[in-house]
Amino acid sequence: MTEKKKNIVDDFVQNPHRALWKLSVPLMFGMAVQTIYSIVDMIFIGRIGGDAIAALSFNMPLLFFATGITFGLGAGVTSVISRFLGSKNKNAADKTAEHAVFMGIFMAVVITIMGLLLRYSIFEFLGAPPDIISLAVDYFSIITIGFVFNIMNVFFRSILAGEGDTVAPIRFLITGTILNIILDPIFIFTFNLGVQGAALATILSQFLVMILFINYLFHREKSYIQFRFRQFSFSMPLLKEIFRIGIPASMAMLIMSLGGMVFNRLLILFGSEAVAAYGLGRNLDQIFTLPIMSMANGIVTLAGMFYGAGEYEKIRKTWYYSLSRGFYIAVLSGLLFYIGAPYIYRIFSQDPKILKISIQYTRLIVFSYPFIVVSMISGRVFQGLGKGLPGLLLTSLRVVLISLPLAVMFVIYMEKPIEFIWYSLMLSSFSAGIIALIWLHRKLIATEKAFSRIVV
Repeated sequence: MTEKKKNIVDDFVQNPHRALWKLSVPLMFGMAVQTIYSIVDMIFIGRIGGDAIAALSFNMPLLFFATGITFGLGAGVTSVISRFLGSKNKNAADKTAEHAVFMGIFMAVVITIMGLLLRYSIFEFLGAPPDIISLAVDYFSIITIGFVFNIMNVFFRSILAGEGDTVAPIRFLITGTILNIILDPIFIFTFNLGVQGAALATILSQFLVMILFINYLFHREKSYIQFRFRQFSFSMPLLKEIFRIGIPASMAMLIMSLGGMVFNRLLILFGSEAVAAYGLGRNLDQIFTLPIMSMANGIVTLAGMFYGAGEYEKIRKTWYYSLSRGFYIAVLSGLLFYIGAPYIYRIFSQDPKILKISIQYTRLIVFSYPFIVVSMISGRVFQGLGKGLPGLLLTSLRVVLISLPLAVMFVIYMEKPIEFIWYSLMLSSFSAGIIALIWLHRKLIATEKAFSRIVV
């Protein structure tokens, strides 16, 4: 264990802005590679046909559902580890990591079994047409087998994020993504496996990433966190602390996933091309959210460490700093996508209806980008503070109380055209962003005042 690793908390406290980019840039680079893969994957699948794109679009909320639970609990693991390290309690941080590994194994087994048993009924429930269901199940059946790799990778990455190590996970992710890009055309076209080939390439790359994590954490012991499984003792209070942050975060992810499923069911009323177009639009949104998610993930670690160290003012200043940079990214991305949408989408499909709907979606949704920045980053600051409930409430407001009811009302009862679904998404983002800004600002001011009274 190097002295540099030991002093990482002190370094972050002294230089919060530099620390934000130190955490975010590796994440951003790795996520950029993964986003490139998603785009390349969609291009390859698009060559199979519009039905293949629609099948993948029906899969996206389901995959988000499965990994969303893991990412939520992973956020709890990151928050708890970072706060323990901020308060100089490394032994508790080590125990948290051990609990995370066993939690990941249990979840992987349960989710894989459920996915395999329910795969046909799920797509029928989502309203996928018969000709789409077969393709969707072909893809999902293989992906489900690889859930164990993906879930363990999320927990390993969350453990390292808690100690401020974002470089190693990104190296592993990039390696797996490159393998995925290489295998995609081989399995899809050379072996003529179609969507099954795309799924097989994905799970093989995830398996490689898991092996790299295991080698780094357990064999080479390169992390600051140490594992002593032979001395493992189950701690319910520790598990409850992870769940206190992780379960609300997981529920927020599940709500988003269920919202995506309902939106697909509404969109299928306008044809499978509408579902495919929405899938393409969401892929383009990933390019915008990539740097925002990177900063948001980095700020979970920073907020946790600053909170554990009692540096409450630095939490607020780092939040303001990340919001300002996020706004620049939102405006620039929105402008580029608004102008370039007709040219970008032709790379994925030549279907006129898919192109028309996807362009319409992007040219409306970009106006909500600044508000997405606020809600995404603010929710992660709450997680870093050990508060999981605000993120859940904000997601519930956005999805359950605004976007879904409005979309159903517009399409089912008022028989409005498809763009009214996009309006419902925009209004929900506006509302969640404004509330998140006011809520977290008041929370941080109150925390600073309470701390100053204690010091005095």
